[in-house]
Amino acid sequence: MQSSWPEAGTPLDQVSTPMPVIDEDRLEANIRRAQAYFDQHGKGLRPHIKTHKIVAVAEAQRAAGAAGINCQKVSEAEVFADAGFEDILITYNILGAAKLKRLRALHERVPKLSVVADSTVTVDGLADAFDAARPLTVLVECDTGGKRCGVQTPEAAAALAVRIAAAPSLRFGGVLTYPAAGGAQAVEAFLSSTMTLLAGKGIDCPIRSSGGSPDLFKAHLVPSATEHRAGTYVYNDRSMVRAGECTRADLAMHILATVVSRPAEDRAVLDAGSKTLTSDLLGFNDYGEIDGFEGARIVSLSEEHAVVDIGACREGFPPIGGQVRIVPNHTCVVSNLFDRMVFHRNGVVTRVEDVAARGTVW
Repeated sequence: MQSSWPEAGTPLDQVSTPMPVIDEDRLEANIRRAQAYFDQHGKGLRPHIKTHKIVAVAEAQRAAGAAGINCQKVSEAEVFADAGFEDILITYNILGAAKLKRLRALHERVPKLSVVADSTVTVDGLADAFDAARPLTVLVECDTGGKRCGVQTPEAAAALAVRIAAAPSLRFGGVLTYPAAGGAQAVEAFLSSTMTLLAGKGIDCPIRSSGGSPDLFKAHLVPSATEHRAGTYVYNDRSMVRAGECTRADLAMHILATVVSRPAEDRAVLDAGSKTLTSDLLGFNDYGEIDGFEGARIVSLSEEHAVVDIGACREGFPPIGGQVRIVPNHTCVVSNLFDRMVFHRNGVVTRVEDVAARGTVW
């Protein structure tokens, strides 16, 4: 861990590695581009802060017009509540006395807090933890093809909505899904069917929340959705380029790394292992792309080492002590591995920000 952090004005080639660095211009452009799309289509954009976990970045998203924020943990939401955020959605089943106690305390100070549930167990736990004097808003999570959490049918969604609406300490807020990429048609069918069932029971469904960065700019294909939750778009990564949601010119995060060994003609070793890049492959067969060296492949990671096959570009690859920039497969996990992020403009450090919500427990 660095004992000191670079000051504004420091060239990036003098920044200690390994270190994720964020391009200010690309960051700003990514925020503007996404917000403009959702404004155009009359939908709310609710950024998922899991990608950056940085208060200043969320403030920039809010200033651009974001419809609140999305957190995955009570502890993350606490960080952003401390920073003055007043519209927070936690998209996770919250269970157990300790977490519910913290959730209730959070609810007391956040004007617009909402959570999700996909079972009667979760709903009943929430109902017991809150009271009618200040009911908690709960959305029903639906599985529209992502095969993670969520009720399996519109009928199940409507039944759980009825249970939420019947609890004096809860308020039914709507429905939510995290779909599979390319699943717009399935999402629309599920949401519209659920809305019809709820209307037949006299229950309003004001929020229909879909999500996912891989389909960020296809959100208009789900007309029933009122908002979209996404995180990765703010930085973008290798998987987003592959999905066609951005170009290489939109990549705001790179990881600076140093060549620490050239033990063989076709092999180099970098100081960016699994504690920097993560082991997420996301369908790729290597662990990140080295900018400017298309033939180089990061073929294996240990905790502090990245082994690079440089057989296709051995002549031009940097020598020991040289610096490279890596495009991560998955930017969100990288954020959770560092206490701070270095921001820059045109290769010169502009600021260092705390990753305030990283590593937080429930």
